[in-house]
Amino acid sequence: MGTFAQQLINGISLGSVYALIAVGYSLVYSILLFSNFAHGGFIVIGGYTCYYALRSMGNNIWVGGFLALLATGIAAALTERIAYRPIRERTDIKLYLLIASLGMSIVIENLFVVTIGGRFRALPPVIPTNPVRLFGITTTSAFDLLSMVVAVIFLTGLQLFIKKSKWGLAIRAAACDLRTAGLMGVNVNMLISIVFFVAGVLAAVGGIFLSVRYTLYPQLGAITIKAFVAAVVGGLGSLPGAVVGSLILGLAEMLTAGFISSQLRDLVVFSLLVITLLVKPTGLFGKEPLEKV
Repeated sequence: MGTFAQQLINGISLGSVYALIAVGYSLVYSILLFSNFAHGGFIVIGGYTCYYALRSMGNNIWVGGFLALLATGIAAALTERIAYRPIRERTDIKLYLLIASLGMSIVIENLFVVTIGGRFRALPPVIPTNPVRLFGITTTSAFDLLSMVVAVIFLTGLQLFIKKSKWGLAIRAAACDLRTAGLMGVNVNMLISIVFFVAGVLAAVGGIFLSVRYTLYPQLGAITIKAFVAAVVGGLGSLPGAVVGSLILGLAEMLTAGFISSQLRDLVVFSLLVITLLVKPTGLFGKEPLEKV
C-alpha cells in the first residue's frame, strides 16, 4: 500500500509537469490550429537560462527562475514573430506552420549543441530532493511535492488570466474564431505574441523541473512528445483536457514503472495515444476540429 501511494504521488508530480507543457501546446493550438513542436526547444531554453543564472548569481533560485521564465517567454514570442508570422500572412495552410515548427525545434536544439556542447549538466541543488513523510505514512520526495504545488500555482494563475483579464477574453474569442475576433477590434498579432509568451513561460517552469529530474542536455525537449500525447488524450485546444490528460499519462507511466516494468512505460504512453485516436480522436474534452493538421 505504501509503494502504491508513493507511485501515485510520483505520477501526479510528473503529470503536473507534463500539464505545464501540454497547456502550452493547447493554448497555441486553440488559436492557430497547429501543433507547435518547437515547444520542446523552449523547455531547453528555460533549463539552460536557469542553469547559467544560478551559476553566475550565487544559486538564487528566485532570480534564476525569473530570468528563465522571462527569457523563454521572449524567445517563444520571437519564434512566432520570425518563423510563423510571415507564413501566416502569406497562407492559411496550417501544414506549413507545422513544418516550420519542426524546423525551429531542430534549430534550437542544434544551437545549444554547437554553442554549449552536448554533455549532461546538473542544476545546482537549489530545489530540495530530500525524502519527506506525508501523512505519517508515505515517504516521498520534497521535489515531487514542490513540483505539484508550483504547477497548481501557475495553472491557477493561467486560469485566472484567461477568465478575468481583457486579453484572456480576447484569447477565448480568438479560440472560437480568430478572424472574427480580428474584425471585432482585437489586435491579432499582439494576441498571438501574448499566447506564445505565456506558453513559453509555462514551458520554462516545466524545463526547470525536468532538468532537476532528468539532468539538463540539448535533447531534453524531446520529452515534450509525451506532453503532446497528453494534450491529444485530453483534447487538443482544451486547457482542462490538457491537465487531465497529463495526469492520466503521469500516473500510467509511474504505475507501470513501479509495478510492471520501467521498460514498458513508453509502450503504455503511446498505446494510450493510439487507443484515444481509435476510440475518440478529439480526446476527452476536445471538440470537432475545423481543420486537421
